[in-house]
Amino acid sequence: MAMESLVTVGLDGSAESLAAAHWAAEEADRRKATLSLLHAWPMLAPEAVGTPPEVDQNYWAKLIVHDAHVELHDQYPDLRIAEDLVAADAVTALLDVAHRSQLLVLGSRGLSHAASFFLGDTSMDVVAQAECPVALVRAGLDQDAQAAPRTGGVVVGVSLHGPCDELLRFAFQTAAAREVPLHVVHGRSLPVAVYVPWALDPDAISEITADARKELDEALRPWRGRFAGVSVVDVVRLESAARAVVHEAATADLLVLGRRRQRPALAPRLGNVAHAAAHHAPCPVAVVPHD
Repeated sequence: MAMESLVTVGLDGSAESLAAAHWAAEEADRRKATLSLLHAWPMLAPEAVGTPPEVDQNYWAKLIVHDAHVELHDQYPDLRIAEDLVAADAVTALLDVAHRSQLLVLGSRGLSHAASFFLGDTSMDVVAQAECPVALVRAGLDQDAQAAPRTGGVVVGVSLHGPCDELLRFAFQTAAAREVPLHVVHGRSLPVAVYVPWALDPDAISEITADARKELDEALRPWRGRFAGVSVVDVVRLESAARAVVHEAATADLLVLGRRRQRPALAPRLGNVAHAAAHHAPCPVAVVPHD
């Protein structure tokens, strides 16, 4: 029997997690999947039949999930919604459910100066370890969209440093489901050798750009064939990968990035590109684990 398609969102009662729930509901509806509303609390008590609300230790945990369920059902009456209360810490519960979810959705913080270096320990731990793609959604995106109108496209950042089939599969499938263009961006920093007094060597710039475009075209060729209905725009930017993807995502609806499952022992939990995008991209960011 095929496994049920499942989109899971983590709820903690914050505005960010409710924004994530709304985004997750739209995505689950688009995928014809079940939406699971997960709230994890280590102090969750065993369920007792007939316990009145005033003495129910789980009252507030239940209320967080119930209120979100009611709000989402009103907006998506045909969407299958499940409630999941788990007696565990949030990271443990989310990593466990990631094994059976197509997509995990979490709320992330706003990007004030004070918060710009903090995504939240829970989100960072989950993004860095989850076995399924994790989407980060912050509150206030609708207001941001008024300032910078969105084109409705999906942007995926590609490093070209190795195979990235799982990343491209997710990006193409997502663009196909949304019926929007897919912008594939590759950022490549310039080597010192291209700098000449007062300028850049134009011949070296042309050669680097041509090489990058050739590599990108080779990586995309099989996926263009499999998803012939997806309009693909490939972009090479001669700057750091982090700057390239954040710039390209300025008017996108979703930015998709990869995360290597195997990283050196002393390397950060999350690569610098995904880390920068999670803090600075003006749209939801999906991080896809791949080999």
